[in-house]
Amino acid sequence: MKFKIEKLARFINFLLPFVVLLSFYFLPLTSPLTWFFIFLLVLNIYSLHIQKKHTLLSNFGILAYLRYFLEGIGPELRQYLYANDTEEKPFNRTERKDVYIKAKNEGKSSSFGSLLDFNQRKYALKHSFYPRDLISTFSLNFGEERTLKQSYHLSKPLLIGAMSYGALGKKAVRALARGAKKANLIMNTGEGGYPKYHLMESCDLIFQMGTGKFGVRKENGEFDPDKLKKLSEIEQIKMIEIKFSQGAKPGKGGLLPKEKITAEIAELRNIPLGKDLYSPPYHKECSSPLATVHFIKNIQEISQLPTGIKFCLGNEKELYDLFSIMKKEKIFPDYISLDGSEGGTGASPKTFMDDLGYDLKSSLKILSQILKDLEIENQLKVIASGKLINSGHQIMALALGAHAVSTARGFLLALGCIQALRCHTNNCPTGITTHKAHLMKGLNIEKKSERVKNYASNILKYNYELLAALGLKDFSEIKPKHIIFN
Repeated sequence: MKFKIEKLARFINFLLPFVVLLSFYFLPLTSPLTWFFIFLLVLNIYSLHIQKKHTLLSNFGILAYLRYFLEGIGPELRQYLYANDTEEKPFNRTERKDVYIKAKNEGKSSSFGSLLDFNQRKYALKHSFYPRDLISTFSLNFGEERTLKQSYHLSKPLLIGAMSYGALGKKAVRALARGAKKANLIMNTGEGGYPKYHLMESCDLIFQMGTGKFGVRKENGEFDPDKLKKLSEIEQIKMIEIKFSQGAKPGKGGLLPKEKITAEIAELRNIPLGKDLYSPPYHKECSSPLATVHFIKNIQEISQLPTGIKFCLGNEKELYDLFSIMKKEKIFPDYISLDGSEGGTGASPKTFMDDLGYDLKSSLKILSQILKDLEIENQLKVIASGKLINSGHQIMALALGAHAVSTARGFLLALGCIQALRCHTNNCPTGITTHKAHLMKGLNIEKKSERVKNYASNILKYNYELLAALGLKDFSEIKPKHIIFN
């Protein structure tokens, strides 16, 4: 029988008041044990109902202190007994701790050297003998190649990656969106349909249209141009993204387990309740390179907004053929969101996560070469995504041809994700990827939005500092020659 931490927490929280009452009956009031039980009860009430800083305490009460205790002595236990700080996947403890520190705006230094195995390190950045003074300016315009009236200006080289309402709970969506507003970042809605909770916080949005056409679909599942036109007229929606595939499950459509489909989600996506939701693996309008190019053009004309495409690279010849048709037809997306096969998701078959697609660095090199060979590198922008939770990897992505980067899991960790790997079960202990009220109650939107803002501010600070360390004054100057390939 599978152990359920939630049930144990509820049992302890229910039992504590009775333990205190029994201690009053069987023990003298002066007994240290009585006062210990009273202390535990008061601490539990404070943790569950008063403090708002820690989601785990709000959801599980004093039982969560056991996790914090084990986490606190973790370095000693790992040093002598079991796994070290760099062994966990997909993000090890050191990587997660770095995000938490940035999100909490805490200490910025480490000691005694890197924990990486330098015999295994494949990439690094070439610092300059002559670093520059820090310059903190960035400018990127989406849609300028088409002289689009409603082009979008990006003032920072960072975006919040695609996460839908459905994969995330409503509180997590609102915390991310509020944090995006505070940090002046644009946020991708993911393919979850009408972005009700994204819109509540007034941040700039990229509306993602997946193969299921959620939010812009008719009753029969076909694309509804009128719905897209209405969405495009919403002031907060600044760009449209057509999702062809994603790194964690290329060649397979989206999956939302039935456990995570509420009545509200079913209504927003225009889908039935009670069964797993599978998006088609492809856009039926895109049966050939030419049809795909014309579909992109159709979305651009309907929305009148910068329109990009998202995919994970698999067959490079197919990509070359697609861009050859784009060049011939003189039709280009305004940007490409290139996802590496190391990208994440809330639900996917393991073989799709493990065995398909190019990793991000390889993808960027292939894409850049194709654009260069066809002499169309100035026709569009490139956004890179795939495990880009720290500044070093983000700068490497920019050096390999990206104009900007996005991260989803970085911001999930900033929210307080502990990598429980239960995203698909609707039982996320930190209230992020769940729709259960008792788990979401501990997620304080305002406090978590501050963590989102802090993480963005600190990651960007280090991006600019790394740029200066490379001896450069502008992000456009970063090239592959600035990377050490071992």
